[in-house]
Amino acid sequence: MTATLNAPRRRRFTADQVSAASVAWRMVAGLVVLLVFVAPYVLMFVSSLKSKSEILQVPPTFLPTEWHPENYLTMWSTPETPLVQNLVSTIVIAVFATLLVLAVALPAAYYTARFRFPGRLVFLFLVIITQMLQPAVLTSGLFREFQFLGISDTWLAMILINAAFNLSFAVWIMHSFFAGVPKEIDEAAQLDGAGRWAVLFRINLPLVWPGIVTAIVFTFVSCWNEFAASLVILSTAGNQPLSVALTKFVGQYATSWQYVFGVSIVAIVPVVILFMLIEKRLVGGLTAGSVK
Repeated sequence: MTATLNAPRRRRFTADQVSAASVAWRMVAGLVVLLVFVAPYVLMFVSSLKSKSEILQVPPTFLPTEWHPENYLTMWSTPETPLVQNLVSTIVIAVFATLLVLAVALPAAYYTARFRFPGRLVFLFLVIITQMLQPAVLTSGLFREFQFLGISDTWLAMILINAAFNLSFAVWIMHSFFAGVPKEIDEAAQLDGAGRWAVLFRINLPLVWPGIVTAIVFTFVSCWNEFAASLVILSTAGNQPLSVALTKFVGQYATSWQYVFGVSIVAIVPVVILFMLIEKRLVGGLTAGSVK
């Protein structure tokens, strides 16, 4: 009995203490993950402010001994490639390819989700099959085809290629969102006198907006980063996107690493801004349907 009374009591944690500890560990884990993912970009940005010789020195240093912010000015006038034209090409190709995908995928996804027609499953199967193909596999055939059509080495060629290879993903993701909207909503709108297009744009569009945003973001990023087809189809330096222009600074005997890092940062910034602007809707689109 005495031994029992003298035994040390186990400390009991309250629910609030357990919750606080759990939150603290999650914050620590989140910070570790953040550092792992952000560290390469920080290193790339710092290296873009170094001189070429300092980047190559051994042993390397993290912070430059002499800062060179002028790298971000001189890289636009280098003889390797016209970066201003490359940036314009990237923006034009990515924006118009995304708009073309949206214009085609939106009605296609709505129709396949709302109507049962002969060959519907075959059509959806063929759409998803195209996702297995990549522009790099078909570049030689596409090059000869565009030469025959007279649009080789043009923005139009790359807009069509990027739109074609991102269309299937957009159709499938928007199809799933349209299928999740009850048909009774369409029927109620039609009883009130709304036409088919009015039902699509005024009734369904606000309900599936997270899915549309998700399709837009992934299509735009894919078009922005496309490399293989652009390298083959676009031979004029000014027509090439930033992804191809970046390779011009990597030579056989010398590489302008300060410009490689600088152009990489410039290419990343628009995508980061896009994600920041529509992050909430994008997260809603990715998680929609996980909870019924």
